[in-house]
Amino acid sequence: MVLTSIPGVSERMASKMTEHFGSEDAVVSTLASGDVARLAEVDGLSVKRALSLARQYAGEEGGFLATKEARRLHQDLLSHLQNFASCSPSRQRMALLTPVQNPDERREFASAALTLPSDWLTSIQQEWQGLGRPKEVQERYERVVVSSRPRDDLKRFCRVLQPAEKESWKDYTVFKTVTWIGSGAPMQAPDGWLVLGSSPEEALILPERTIDWFSHNRKSLNILCSLVEAYGRGEVPENAVLAKLIASLKELGELPEMMGMLGDASQVEEVTRIKDELWTVAKDLESGVNDEVEQAMNDAKMALSGAELLEALSDGAGFQRKLKEATGHVIQEAMQKARDELAVFLEPASLRCPYEIFTNAWPAKIDRQTIDGIDAALESKLKAEKTEHLVALATRLGPMKQRCETAIQYMIEADQWLAIARWAIHDSCVMPELVDHGIWLEEGRHILLGVKPDPVTYGLGQAAPPVDQQSLALLTGANSGGKTTLLECLAYAAILAHMGLPVPALSARVGRVDALHILAKAGGTQSAGALEQTLVELATVVSDPTPKLILADELEAITEPGAGARIIAGMLLAAEAQRDTTMMLVTHLAPAILEATQRDDLRVDGIEASGLGADLELMVDRTPKRNHLARSTPELIVKRLVEKSEGHAKALFADILEMFAQS
Repeated sequence: MVLTSIPGVSERMASKMTEHFGSEDAVVSTLASGDVARLAEVDGLSVKRALSLARQYAGEEGGFLATKEARRLHQDLLSHLQNFASCSPSRQRMALLTPVQNPDERREFASAALTLPSDWLTSIQQEWQGLGRPKEVQERYERVVVSSRPRDDLKRFCRVLQPAEKESWKDYTVFKTVTWIGSGAPMQAPDGWLVLGSSPEEALILPERTIDWFSHNRKSLNILCSLVEAYGRGEVPENAVLAKLIASLKELGELPEMMGMLGDASQVEEVTRIKDELWTVAKDLESGVNDEVEQAMNDAKMALSGAELLEALSDGAGFQRKLKEATGHVIQEAMQKARDELAVFLEPASLRCPYEIFTNAWPAKIDRQTIDGIDAALESKLKAEKTEHLVALATRLGPMKQRCETAIQYMIEADQWLAIARWAIHDSCVMPELVDHGIWLEEGRHILLGVKPDPVTYGLGQAAPPVDQQSLALLTGANSGGKTTLLECLAYAAILAHMGLPVPALSARVGRVDALHILAKAGGTQSAGALEQTLVELATVVSDPTPKLILADELEAITEPGAGARIIAGMLLAAEAQRDTTMMLVTHLAPAILEATQRDDLRVDGIEASGLGADLELMVDRTPKRNHLARSTPELIVKRLVEKSEGHAKALFADILEMFAQS
């Protein structure tokens, strides 16, 4: 795919994105993942623009949510749905769920998700809470890569050198850790060196970085390991929304074992310990020999006859020989014991203990040169062990890196649908039937009221039962009776259906349209210029033949009531003339509008308050009565104020209430 084919992506921006991610394929992969945060890291790309690009890539045409109010309701819905996701990446990805022209594929996934066991959905939400997208390690390593071919891709992570024509590998022995790629390598690699062919596995060039990737992303990888193990136990249900994820799990059977080995550098740690403790142990052995010999000598006895005593006095050298014969075995035994202890100490490092570890002097002295030799051998052994451990781990983990990234991405994609299923269970949602025209909800509910909603059965257009199939309806009735709530309930159902998702209702039929126009209440009487602009916008909407659903809320506030009724009447008739338009208008001016249209067959529905309850709350039947002009509620509100007020205000409201009774 060419990035510039995405609307609004210039060649310059495409170049910036490609440079930031390393390739165009990497950019496309990030767009597909919905990782808006990573996209927004590109210089000049805001979070809002990044989200827009990701949505366009996901299939949004951008025309369905035709008004600011429609976009607000969509965002409110998304925020509610995102609460049911397990982790932050899933919530980010759900931001791509916008209405699309053809939601059939999404409907299949959503329907499949609804069949998953609810207890499994709940447990997965808890287990996947810490899941995150894997991140590359940005560390810089001590290792030097020597290659006859340029390796600019590695320069961010380590020093990269190209041998000069007259240089050999010996010129690079000044470096402790080296990866030599290609020709010119030594036959026997020095300690700490890696010698690789001309086309090595990328994971082995910088094995430290390969292993660090798994360490850095350990939290998410441990979650993935738990899922791999659960799949092995048969605890992951077969389902269409999990198909790609399950396929990826089959390639990761060894991952839990490999992650267990990640911190297992036991041999390296053991050699390191021995090296660190060597001189302490040597000095302890030296002290031990001297103490043991001194104690033995204190306990030694040598009996001499008178002749032997006279001989000792005359021949001192002879006496020394006899003395040495009598005590020499004590020293030898003490030194042999010390050698045996040192051999046991060095055994875990597979290092042989030299026979002579003491000098010829007395008291006993550790031979420094010998111990230095052991220390050097341990250093060499340590380098070899580290290199061997790194290569062994990187060799096994390297091929799994891409598989892990893919599996985690599939987990995030799947969790989007698991979140939809959790939400649908929580809000008792059902998959709607998509039809050609209109909208119908049986016991539909507004799920964002913050209280338990009253179900409402309502609709219009061909989706409705035969008696309610008018394409146009006026909704009248009580203040605070639920007219705007019903309007929003219909809007949410239309948005969700065109997103391919369930709707909160017992059953639902929603007509396919190209656009949803929600015309909110005006802020008050407008100036001439503002009124003119509003009328042009309204006229454009209602006269457009594009299939659409229009939900308008008290448009009469744009100007004075008399003129407002005539303007709205003209707009209604224009909308009625469009066969693919369905429209509901919430209004307090139904009689005036009907008079202005000079029509007696326009549908007028009403939500009516029947009185005040014991706590002076409005008693309202939220389901509109068909073809019924409902009373508004000013009289009931004034009656409530009479009961709640005191003093002069109470008397005033009583007088006003009397006027209602006389009218």
